[in-house]
Parts: sequence; structure tokens; C-alpha cells
Amino acid sequence: MTGLSRRRRLAAVAVIALAAVTASACSSSGDDTSDGGGGAYLVWDPYPQFAAESEWVSLLKKCGTTAGVTVERTGYDTTDLTNKALLAAQQGNSPDVLIVDNPVISTLAEAGALTTTDDNKLDVSAMAANLLGAGQSEGKTYGVPIGANTLALYYNKDVLTAAGVDPATVKDWTSLTAALTKVKAAGKKGITFSAIGTEEGSFQFLPWFWGSGAQLTSLDSPQAVSALTLWTDWLKQGHAPNSVINNTQTTSWQEFATGDYAFAENGTWQLANAEKLGFSYGTIPIPANAGGPAPAPTGGEFVSIPVQKNTGRYETSQKLVACLTNADNLLATDTTLSYVAPVTAVQDRQATADPKLKVWVEAVRAAKGRTGDNLGTKYPKISESLWTAVQAALSGGKSPQEALKAAQTAASTR
Repeated sequence: MTGLSRRRRLAAVAVIALAAVTASACSSSGDDTSDGGGGAYLVWDPYPQFAAESEWVSLLKKCGTTAGVTVERTGYDTTDLTNKALLAAQQGNSPDVLIVDNPVISTLAEAGALTTTDDNKLDVSAMAANLLGAGQSEGKTYGVPIGANTLALYYNKDVLTAAGVDPATVKDWTSLTAALTKVKAAGKKGITFSAIGTEEGSFQFLPWFWGSGAQLTSLDSPQAVSALTLWTDWLKQGHAPNSVINNTQTTSWQEFATGDYAFAENGTWQLANAEKLGFSYGTIPIPANAGGPAPAPTGGEFVSIPVQKNTGRYETSQKLVACLTNADNLLATDTTLSYVAPVTAVQDRQATADPKLKVWVEAVRAAKGRTGDNLGTKYPKISESLWTAVQAALSGGKSPQEALKAAQTAASTR
């Protein structure tokens, strides 16, 4: 890519950053191409909750020491980080290592802001292909996954026992709906989830959408209609509350925590809260229509190396990324972040150390990246159309078929 071409792409993609961010980022690179060994290396991450004495920051410093440099780390809110990363790339002062939410990778890659793993000889051969896909575009890989979270079904053991439901029998949509029917007959509530009109709503709908066999390139397929019909029927039959239309993942968890619901769709990030519940719980994968685990969307970050003016810095940046993503460090990091590792062997170690993670490992192995299938920066437009359709159908404004037909039209024209 020529310098002029890259600047034009960055200028186009970074418009939103310019609107949101006014302060200039600190420069990590000079104008020369001399050897970048030694000195300070900047790392930006989306973990502002971790203080300087945390295990995460200690790992960053350790990797810096191993590479012979000092790591200067800044943690940003996820949205703020995306804007700052785009602006910094446009201004030519990106950090040496950038850790971002996996859907952001395609945005930065399209802007020409990231180097590829081939450019810097980063070994991704051990990474799970379904997780690595979120960082790939047009056959190139733009980072290394550091971990993943995803969705599954939490269940209330007491509610299911009282309703005569064995959670092991919930294998597909038919058996799940049958379980919800028994729970309702026993005087309890069925399932809660988030269907809010934001990315959270799309994120929670995707396991059912993909579990039907639908594809994001055809939002109004018969399979997609069957998934949205499943949700709308649950509301009509009283298996799910009308509150799901406005529920975030946090508020739906709060509903589950009351002890009245049999099931809640939520993620690995609730594991710590699950231990504080006033009742016994378990987890099962979200079932696909025809059985087996449904592909759920992956959350989690990628470790990437932004484009630098001083290309001599890449060698040390590669050492930092390789250190952060080696097997032993992944195990420690993903435990800290409540993530499932992106490497099968490390996943097995996690499940052995904590049997409660077995379901989550299974879910992650069946998961898909939201920007996969070469959707890249098309995904946000598709997602907005999808959550709009879900809202229209659940509120009764349109039938599932009408709502998804409108979504497909909108996604094609946005």
C-alpha cells in the first residue's frame, strides 16, 4: 500500500475518531527507521480496571523486561480506545502494541493502521481457527487473540428440579421449549435474555440466528425467520418476559439472580457473580435448532502491532506480543480476565483446573467471530439492521418475516 493510499483510507475511517477525540496521542515512534531496541515501548489496552499493581500490568512489565525495554501502559475504555487508535494511526503516532476488542481489528485493518502477523513473523499456528477468524481479512491476519468469552445458558437447579426438568435433556430448541413449558406449569418463570436495540441485543440473538443455520449475509432467510419466531413465541407463550426488549445483559442477569427464572443467557463475565447467587446454578451450551452447541459470538481481544514510521521497533514489538500470548502467560491472563484461552491445549488446562469452565470451553470451541466470513466493517451495519428487526418483532410491530425482510433491505443499502 502506498503512503498516499494509506493516508486516504485512514482519513476516511478516522472521521468518527476526530469527532470523538480532541487530544493528541503520545508518540511512540520517530521519523527514522533506525533500530528500535531499548527504551520505552507503549502498550494500549481496554482494561482500565486494572491498576498498576495488578497481575495484568505485572505481566506487561515482565514481558518488557524480557525484551530488554520498559513498557509504558495505558488502559482505555473500549470505545475510547478505538477512537484514539484511529486518530493516532492518522497522525502517525500509534502505540507499539495495541490490544483491542476483536470486532475493531477489521476497522483498523481496513484503515491500514495495523501490520499483519506475516509482516512481523508472529506464530498463530496454535490459535483456534474460529477465534483467529475475527482478526482476519482478505486472507491476512492482523493480530493474535489473547482470549475469548462467549454466551451459554445459566440455569437454576432448584427451579428445574421442582419442574421435573433434567438440564442434560436440553439438547435442541424443541427440548428447551418443552422445559420452559414445564417450568411455567410449575409456577416459575422460564428464560431471560437481552434483546435491547444495541449491539448487546444482536450479540445475544446471534447464537439462535446461527443455531438455525442462518447467515449474516441473508437476514431474511427461512432459517433466520425461525430463530426470531422462536423468541417471539416465547414472549407470546409467557416463557420469556416482555422486559427482554429493554434488557441489557446486566439487567437480564439481575432478573435471573432473583431466583425466579429457570434459565438466563449470559456470558463468562458473570461467573464471579454466579458464585454469589442465593441458589445452586449450572451451565449448558446454547442449543442449536437441530441439536448440539449453537455457534455463539466471541468476545475478547486481539494483540496487534500498529504500523510505525520507525520500522526498527517491530522486532521488539514482536517479542512483546509473543510473550503476552505464549501458553503459560495466556493461562494466567485468561484466568485474570475470565476468558477461555485461544489455544486448545491451554483450554484443556483451564477446564482441568476448574471443571466449571468445561461448558465454556465447549461454547468457545463452537463460537464464531462477528466480523468473520469476510464481513469486516460491514458487520456493524448488519448488526444494527438485525437488532432493529428483533425489536420490531418482539414488540409486535412486525411479524418476524416482515421485520427480517426490512432488515435485509436496510443492511444492503446502508
